[in-house]
Amino acid sequence: MLKINRQTDYAVRVVLALAKQGPAARLSSSAIQQEMLIPKAFMARIVAQLAAAGLIHTFPGRDGGIQLARAAEHITLREVVEAFEGRLCISDCLSTEGDADCPFLSHCPVRSRWGRVQAAMIREMNSITFDEVAADADPVLLVNPTAFSFV
Repeated sequence: MLKINRQTDYAVRVVLALAKQGPAARLSSSAIQQEMLIPKAFMARIVAQLAAAGLIHTFPGRDGGIQLARAAEHITLREVVEAFEGRLCISDCLSTEGDADCPFLSHCPVRSRWGRVQAAMIREMNSITFDEVAADADPVLLVNPTAFSFV
């Protein structure tokens, strides 16, 4: 099954929470964690990895917090996903490392099709920016995640 891992999903939520607040907004990790229902055990690692990827800035101290490193319209879904999943590659035969392992490389009828699928996925993920995602977000969920009761 081709799917992103849970940590990547949480990272997308962190960037979304910041994007929803607008340019230069600074939020505490605990506020984001609570708002986006991210387990505490994941939060520190996610923040560290987002910062290492240059997607957020962190500010220590009482008045510190987390802030987007650049405007939400300049952060793509692909950037966040690749910060956690690595380079997007749907098949080993499309990676440079996979070239030597494939005995059908020079005449494979499937490789070019995988390439088209991968290119379409990358193109779509590059076109999704966090200002758009934030604009589509349900304001109730981003303001009060306990507004819904699951009975």
